[in-house]
Parts: sequence; structure tokens; C-alpha cells
Amino acid sequence: MNNLEVYLGTLAIAYMVPGPDLVLVLQVSSSLGRAQAMAVAVGLALARGAHVALAAAGLAAVLATSVLAFDLVRWIGVAYLIWLGLRIARSPSWIPGTEPAAGGAPSWSYRQSFMRGFVTNISNPKALLFCSVLLPQFILLDAGPVGVQFLVLGLILVAMGFIFDAVYGALGLALGRWMRGHPAVQVAQRLLFASVLIGFGIRLALMSRLA
Repeated sequence: MNNLEVYLGTLAIAYMVPGPDLVLVLQVSSSLGRAQAMAVAVGLALARGAHVALAAAGLAAVLATSVLAFDLVRWIGVAYLIWLGLRIARSPSWIPGTEPAAGGAPSWSYRQSFMRGFVTNISNPKALLFCSVLLPQFILLDAGPVGVQFLVLGLILVAMGFIFDAVYGALGLALGRWMRGHPAVQVAQRLLFASVLIGFGIRLALMSRLA
């Protein structure tokens, strides 16, 4: 591997840039607590691992060269982000689906949080292209098997993303505790996060393959 410290710095910057993953972790953590946010983080981690595996298999090249394949994945991501934003905006609770069920228990599950994280990341073709562009730059042909190097770099990418998600989960938890005494802020937070997710969906819709 080449310039590991540069690789770590690049990942840190990428994970600090606001995106739908970060917004989702903050929303779920502030609404449902750290455990649910960690379920989201696990879903995000699995999706990132899948992107690394797809990039290693060369499937990222298909998205880079095929307009149809890229647009198919992109529009799935667009539809999902806008749908998620609208659900959050229209929900009477902090997050859709968390209203008490008939028996009085919350209707939200860890599986739903996990799937929300997984789908949010896996449906973003830019995440796959990011892996396919970034990882090869830090591989040395004379430093051992390329597959092993790709695996190690991918594990670092996934682990570092999970660490950042855990930090954002803690921040969201603190935000949620503060908002419990401020009902008006709860509404503003819900509408803000919904608007941001819809905005990310619109931005993804306007992106080209090389943007």
C-alpha cells in the first residue's frame, strides 16, 4: 500500500463532508437513540463493503461507461432519497414509522434502521465510483498481491466510516436530548433533515456520470 496516511486523510475528509449518510445517522440517533443509529451504521458499513467488492470486481467500470446502468442506479437513489425526505416531512413523529402501534409499543425495528442505512448508501452510484477511483491509487504492484491490498484498503474504508458514523450517532443523541424540551425545534429539525435529503436526491438527479 502506498501513502497510508494520505489515504486515511482522504477518507476523513470524505466522511466529514455532509451527505445523506451523515444526515440519516443524525436523524435516527436524535429520534430513536444510539442503538438504532448503530443499526443504521451497520447497514451503511455493509453497503460500503459491497461497493468495495463491486469496485474490485470491475463492476464500477460498467457504471462509468454505461449510461443506462449508471442512470438506473442513480434514479433508484434519487427516488429513495426523495421518498425518505417526504416521509420524514409528513410524519407527525420525529421519524416516520415510530408512532406507537395499536398495543402501545413503537412500530420501529432495528432491521428497518439497518435497511434504511443500507439502501441509502448502496443506491448511490457515486459511492461505487468513489471506491473505484480512490482505492487503486494507493495500491503498489510490487508490494504484494493486489487483491490483498484492495481488501485491506476496503476494510479500512468500512471501519473508518463506521467510526465516523458512531461519532455522528453520539452527536445526534445529544441533539435529541436537547430537543426533547423544545417541541418547536423538533418540528424544525424534522423539516430541515427532510429538506436536506430531498436536496441530495435532486442533486443526484442532476449529476452526470463524470460529475
